[in-house]
This record gives sequence, C-alpha cells and structure tokens, in this order.
Amino acid sequence: MGTIAIIGGGAAGFFAAISAKEANPTSDVIIFEKSSKVLSKVRISGGGRCNVTNACFDISDLAGHYPRGERFLKKAFHQFNTIDTVNWFESRGVPLTTYPDGCIFPKANTSQAIIDCFLSQVARLGISIQLSTGIDNIQPIGQQFQLTGSQCDCIVDRVIVTTGGQPKISGLTWIAALGHEVVDPVPSLFTFNMPGEPIRELMGTVVENATVKIEGSRLTGKGPLLITHWGMSGPSILQLSAWGARFLHDKAYECVVRVNWLDELRTDEVVQHFRELQRLHGEKRIVNLHPFQLTNRLWKFLLHKSAITESTKWKELGPKQENRLVNCLLNDGYTVKGKTTFKEEFVTAGGVALSDVSHQTMESKRIPGLFFAGEILDIDGITGGFNFQAAWTSGFIAGKNAAKGLN
Repeated sequence: MGTIAIIGGGAAGFFAAISAKEANPTSDVIIFEKSSKVLSKVRISGGGRCNVTNACFDISDLAGHYPRGERFLKKAFHQFNTIDTVNWFESRGVPLTTYPDGCIFPKANTSQAIIDCFLSQVARLGISIQLSTGIDNIQPIGQQFQLTGSQCDCIVDRVIVTTGGQPKISGLTWIAALGHEVVDPVPSLFTFNMPGEPIRELMGTVVENATVKIEGSRLTGKGPLLITHWGMSGPSILQLSAWGARFLHDKAYECVVRVNWLDELRTDEVVQHFRELQRLHGEKRIVNLHPFQLTNRLWKFLLHKSAITESTKWKELGPKQENRLVNCLLNDGYTVKGKTTFKEEFVTAGGVALSDVSHQTMESKRIPGLFFAGEILDIDGITGGFNFQAAWTSGFIAGKNAAKGLN
C-alpha cells in the first residue's frame, strides 16, 4: 500500500486527494495543511457562495479565459473540463445553478455546500487530514520522498503540491531548490485606486456593460463596472487587471484607464441618438432625458465633466459640447495610482513554470513522483469561476496519475 501526500488543504488539494483515492482505493492518502483550517479560500470565495465553475463548455473558448496557462489548459481540459465539474458535484449530492452571466454556483447559494461535500467524500474514502502541519522540505530519496516540518518527518511514495498562489517569490524558493523553474509572482484580479478622481463620489454606482482599456496598451476588459470609494472595481476591471497583471506591475500600478460607458457603441451611433433627441425632445433639458442605460448620478457627472450645465436643452447642444460629451461617454479617462487586492481571495500570476510540468499528468518533468496542482502553477484565470476550474482540472489529473503504479 503506497502513500500519497497532498501538501495544502485547499480546493486543488482536496480534489487531488479524492481523485487519487478513487483511482487507487488501496493507497494511503494524507492531506497536510499548515494552518488550523482547510478550504479557507473556498469558504469566502464568491461572497461566501463559491463560484465553482463557468458555463463555458467549449474547450477552446474555456482555455481563452486564462491570461496565463491557456495552451497548457487547453490540452488538460480534454481530461476534465466544466462539464465534468458539473457532473462531479451533482453526482455527489450538490445541485448547481447557472446564472445569466455564466457563473455556476451551488443551488444552496452557500460555499458550505462545497465544503460539506469535500469533507464527506474525504470521510467516506478514509483520507487523512493533518492540520497545523506545515511541510518545510521535500527530499527525494530513491523513488520515495522524505517530508519534514515542525510537526512532520515521514517517508511517502508520491507528493502532490497544492499550496496555492504565493504572493512573494520567497514562497517558491523551496520549489526552485528542487531544480524547478519558477515565475516571479505578481498580483492578478485587483481593483484600481484613483485617489485624485472625483468620480469616487459616485461610489455604489454600477454600469452593467462597460468596456475598459489601459492607455498605451491593447489590454481590454468588458462587463459590469462598479464605482467605489477608492476608484473602480467590478468584473470589467478585474478582467483588465488579470490580462494586464505583469504590464501593470511593471508600471508600478500607475496608468490611465479609458472607459466606454456604453460598452462598444460608436461615435456615429451616439450622435444619431443625440439627433433623434434634438428632433423629438429639443425643448427638454439634457439632464432630464437621455437614451442610455446610465444612472442619473453618472449622467449628471458626465455632463458636468463635459462643461454642460443642467439648464441646457437638447436643441441648445453645440458642436464643442457634443464632442466633449461623446468623448466622455466613449473614451473617458481616469488616472490610476495603485491597486487594492482582496487578500483573502488573492490570485497571483506566477508560480511553477509550466514548461517543467506535464499537462497529461501534472507530474514534474524533473522529479518523477512529484506532482503540482492549483495556483502553485503559473496559471490564472479571469473572474467568473475559471480559477476554481483550473484547480479541479489540475487536481483531478494529478491525483489520478499520482495513484498509478502504487501497490
């Protein structure tokens, strides 16, 4: 009976452990977790609801939601993808529901449903969990591994590392010491701080369909935008931060964001709306009537920014005012100085270089018997359930293959 050690009791760790034990019921599977709790990130993710995956069922399309790891995952998804995830949870007593934006959550609307599922599966399979047991060193010894830590000194046959994203390179030095290439971690999925921008006074305002770009780049984000007391957030901003993680890091998180408040509406389309309003409602004040899905607060803010008074009527809108308003609606500029990362839910770009890992098995190409899964890999997705999907996929593959060949 061989022993498989899972280092890290998070999403990928539990999925890898269950996968390994189901693939080889005679194996001894142990989860080592350095803290006193498991699945902490699962518990708080999605506002405590856990966005388990996304209703993106085409593999090529699915892989395209990962700023880092697209080609690697495109191959891995042929083994375990979003359809498999839905089937996995629902067949284990966790019904799921899909929201209009494609995000898939437990029907119970709480992450506890996912946690309870994992804990019941672990108990059913006889998987051991060692809490408050950090592993400080992995030493290959022949075809086995010696694990050492403050509360541990043992020999195991296979190791799956699922320690999650590391905010600093120091968290990856032990991986590098084993001969692996590591990619310096930088934050991904963060919001933008705009300390000098008056738009912060509109905190709480949501625009359902906005397009945001970073000036001087080709980086783009689309979707809902939320104005906060520190700047801007929401899926469009988080998406932009993910694709621009390294670019923004190199810029010390100082840039200009261009906002199209009307999604991808063009200048000629906006002007056409203006002409229609001037023809049909010329006597009405601009402040009281507009054809766009913007809140009154934001509309007034953009009028003020365009130097248009609240008493101005549609028939009185001059060419210069019109040009300024069109620019504010379609190419509004805001200065970003800094970011805000939600530490409990942080996602990093960086980790174990994918060139050192087999997409077919998640096994190290340098050390046989050593596997990786989850955010420890240089993989990260945009918001919407994609990071958990990468955890399930890599965990499933790692666990299944780590269990092979053990007596």
